Amino acid sequence: MREVTVIGGGLAGSELALQLASRGVRVTLVEMRPATSTSAHRTPDLAELVCSNSLKSDDPETASGLLKRELRMLRCQLLEAAQECRVPAGHALAVDRTLFSRAVTTRIESNPAIRLERREQTDLDFPSCAVIATGPLTSEGLSRAISDHFSAEHLFFYDAISPSVSADSIDPDYAFKASRYGKGGEDYWNIPLNAAQYGRLIDFLRSAPKSQKHGFEETRCFESCLPVEVIAARGDDALRFGPLKPKGLTDPRTGREPHAVVQLRQETRDGELFGLVGFQTRLTRAAQEELFRVVPGFRAPEILRWGSVHRNTFLDSPRLLDEMQMSRTRPGLFFAGQIAGVEGYMESIAHGIIVACCVIHYLKGKAAPLFPRETLLGSLQRHCVEGTNPFQPMNVNFGILPAVTARRAERKRLYAERSLGELGTFLSQVHVIGSA
Repeated sequence: MREVTVIGGGLAGSELALQLASRGVRVTLVEMRPATSTSAHRTPDLAELVCSNSLKSDDPETASGLLKRELRMLRCQLLEAAQECRVPAGHALAVDRTLFSRAVTTRIESNPAIRLERREQTDLDFPSCAVIATGPLTSEGLSRAISDHFSAEHLFFYDAISPSVSADSIDPDYAFKASRYGKGGEDYWNIPLNAAQYGRLIDFLRSAPKSQKHGFEETRCFESCLPVEVIAARGDDALRFGPLKPKGLTDPRTGREPHAVVQLRQETRDGELFGLVGFQTRLTRAAQEELFRVVPGFRAPEILRWGSVHRNTFLDSPRLLDEMQMSRTRPGLFFAGQIAGVEGYMESIAHGIIVACCVIHYLKGKAAPLFPRETLLGSLQRHCVEGTNPFQPMNVNFGILPAVTARRAERKRLYAERSLGELGTFLSQVHVIGSA
């Protein structure tokens, strides 16, 4: 039986290990936690979600929803686990974080083809075929080894996490339950802000103390996960046209859209934990406590998860990796997930499947299986091969697909229909599902 070592038990590494095992490959999955932890993780479980509990929209006419349908066609195992641990979130797929990571861990530990080793890997002393899927929080030792291998510095930026509070912290007499445009029922708590309240929040975010940077850090945040105070500094209306946008939400007390809205999304199945949507922050803990006094709609707020900022690491993949997502200078050394330049939970899972397919083809002596460019899987795969210079991580979006000629109202449907059709044809012709 063929053997592969996978370093990192996050979303990409867990999906990759399960996909390889399902194809008859014996896998050694190396995860450094719990002996060695990170600044963002809280549990020893695999595939822990550290920023948000939302896997984004499940609507097929959104890029995130379309990606999920593509992944279901490839029998994505983490997507199956997410469905089992789903919590209410409108048209989004959100999960109970604890149940989800435990479900993935159980799948890994119960798979006879996977051996889970709890230890830190600090070098590149692997057997002939290995995949590094350590994500954006790659340990310092392994980061140095990778940098030495490529004779190049890693790129890095800073990612931020939103605070979460207990359900009892929310004042039901002030906040109201609804989903934007009524999609999915009353799945979110919404705190309406008038112009004066919004102005006070902006002033606070601009002046509140931030956590101190360490000597090695520079402030370089990924655009789609900016700290809320960074957005506030960009202009008075930046937040209310961003994560605090009121569009599609009607305050039942006034019958009108508020000036701005702070949303909270359920994070556990029992409904006891809610996270502030789009409130990633590097404010100090004292400032975060003050934040919940500045924003109305809370009573004796109990912060159960603090907002924070951590360093993310990723490779300049188009210049360091080939079409297989394999080192150009060391055959058999692959990279998967966020360290290879994809951004987002589902994107990391998707890239894990892509690299699993590449590993299988490599073991068979075949060329890289390139998914159709008309699919989100194919466009994401090509981003990691052909990305611009300087290279930046990418979320899936319809903009990375070849354009369709149609009226604006029809484009998303046509993107979805074309993508699923092209993927179906590809899967019928190229052997990427099934045994190795």
